[in-house]
Amino acid sequence: MDFLTLLKAIILGIVEGLTEFAPVSSTGHMVIVDDMWLQSEQFLTKYVANTFKIVIQLGSILAVVILFRDRFIELLGLRIGKKETGKANVERQSKLKLTHVIVGLIPAAVFGLLLEDYIDEYLFSIETVLIGLVIGAVFMIIADKLRPAKPKVESVDQITYKQALTIGLVQCFALWPGFSRSGSTISGGVLLGMSHRAAADFTFIMAVPIMAGASALSIVKNWQYFTLETLPFFIAGFISAFIVAIVSVRYFLKLINKIKLVPFAIYRIVLAAVIYIVYF
Repeated sequence: MDFLTLLKAIILGIVEGLTEFAPVSSTGHMVIVDDMWLQSEQFLTKYVANTFKIVIQLGSILAVVILFRDRFIELLGLRIGKKETGKANVERQSKLKLTHVIVGLIPAAVFGLLLEDYIDEYLFSIETVLIGLVIGAVFMIIADKLRPAKPKVESVDQITYKQALTIGLVQCFALWPGFSRSGSTISGGVLLGMSHRAAADFTFIMAVPIMAGASALSIVKNWQYFTLETLPFFIAGFISAFIVAIVSVRYFLKLINKIKLVPFAIYRIVLAAVIYIVYF
């Protein structure tokens, strides 16, 4: 495998790492680079290309697991803490629980399983991605304009089960390619009175199990495409996606409370225009 092919894998990993958890739709970006990069490689059949996308997505997931490792350890009950009293103990008891995450995951998991075949057959097209990008951008702008002046929930530790379920329902919009999982859930959280940072934290925590589960199933189905020829391509993409996601997620979490959602929405509309010009 030549250097140019590995460079393509690295660039695709960078695109994945930058866009997977930002509310800009990684699907929309991959639609552009798919034709420009993947389809130009003869050894990359449709199935190998799809497997590659799963592998680089796992790089992004691993980055979030590492960044939120303390939170996941607590959610899984793997950390044995000392007994605390007073205010510290109250704060400990108020922390986000695993059941909040499960409640948030149920709606998208149910609808995803029911609509999986329909989505794969009818919704993965350039036209539908364009629609998702624009409508998702409008939803984000509406969320920013209608959000409470002062957030009721400043930290993800304060989230209620009702809010978790509602965010889970809103996440179902992301089943439409281009809408963006983080775009829908952060917007939903903001409309419910959460701060942008709290909504983003819950979005990233909730994304890990659903993305990891879907990726694991896809890898099992496509295990035969992991060959000596494709492995360097997969590894290069995975590493670049992981490194870039570590940086971009950390930066995004610092940025989101400052700039809110509108700048990302404007970017999505510009991206939709670019995709339209490139393909039509």
